Amino acid sequence: MCRILNIDVIDVRRCNVKGSKSRVIMYALGISEGSSVESTKHYSYEELKKATNNYVADRIVGQGGYGIVYKGILPDQRIVAVKRFKVLDPSQMDQFINEVVILTQVNHRNVVKLLGCCLECEVPLLVYEFISNGTLHHHVHNVDGGLSWLSLDNRLRVAAESSGALAYLHSVASMPIMHRDVKLANILLDDHCVAKISDFGASRLVPMDQTKVVTLVQGTLGYLDPEYFHTGELTEKSDVYSFGVVLAELLTGRKPICVENSLEEKNLATYFITSLKENRLFQVLDRRVVREGAMDQLEKAAQLVKRCLNLNGEERPTMKEVMMEIESLRKLSKHPWANQHANEETLS
Repeated sequence: MCRILNIDVIDVRRCNVKGSKSRVIMYALGISEGSSVESTKHYSYEELKKATNNYVADRIVGQGGYGIVYKGILPDQRIVAVKRFKVLDPSQMDQFINEVVILTQVNHRNVVKLLGCCLECEVPLLVYEFISNGTLHHHVHNVDGGLSWLSLDNRLRVAAESSGALAYLHSVASMPIMHRDVKLANILLDDHCVAKISDFGASRLVPMDQTKVVTLVQGTLGYLDPEYFHTGELTEKSDVYSFGVVLAELLTGRKPICVENSLEEKNLATYFITSLKENRLFQVLDRRVVREGAMDQLEKAAQLVKRCLNLNGEERPTMKEVMMEIESLRKLSKHPWANQHANEETLS
């Protein structure tokens, strides 16, 4: 059994332990031993090598700056996702430990579950529940004719599930967790298109007596909080800004950054806010969203996006408030006459 411990982020480079990097990691994870996570299993290297068919290319289901994720089939036929880190330098070791420490403290239906790890090899491996339906980014931006499920109601449901998970991380987890890379590509969908927040390598734990931490700026262009970018001060409102971009994507079907667009439309956050100020909201929204939504519902959703994207972090809502407002939006019913003006504007 692999014992994963309730500790803060550890700088492994300071651990005075000889041996492989994985041995150093094992030592680091045992520094503040005080609890174990019984559901976290230790997998052997050979077991995961066989499960992924020796990490063959056609088993790749995702990859990022720090590692590649493979589909694995265990001997009992359970399907898992195996994250194999690339060459593990000290900074990536921090990423690995971040993810282990954070995910073993989290238990939420809309956060991907860490099942176990492998520390036998030079480059460690993480094993997660397998989320079968890809990323929300794929569903929103790669329409292939088979996405009839992506109705306005389902977009708002996924937004509610995602914001609920982030609210949990910010305020309910044993120590507040800032995700720091909220984006459509880090929201996975299961067989029933239920949202699962993933990729906690960049996340940060924040001590209970603090509201912010100073870090090297990290995130994804188009989603990155401008205030965090300029100050290096990470707060829960940084995640709120990023989620505002996610909500804008869901409502418009547009990418956060699109270099092919005109200068005015390159950045979704600024274009959305400008369009709202100039009463051009229904020209920016996805046609299906306009067709299915009540005018009052869509205007309130747009105002929520605007509040999340406020350049002053203190004036943004909390993630819990965002979740509650989205749940309220889902309850608004559409009347036959609600979108008459919106439809006329769209067709003009």
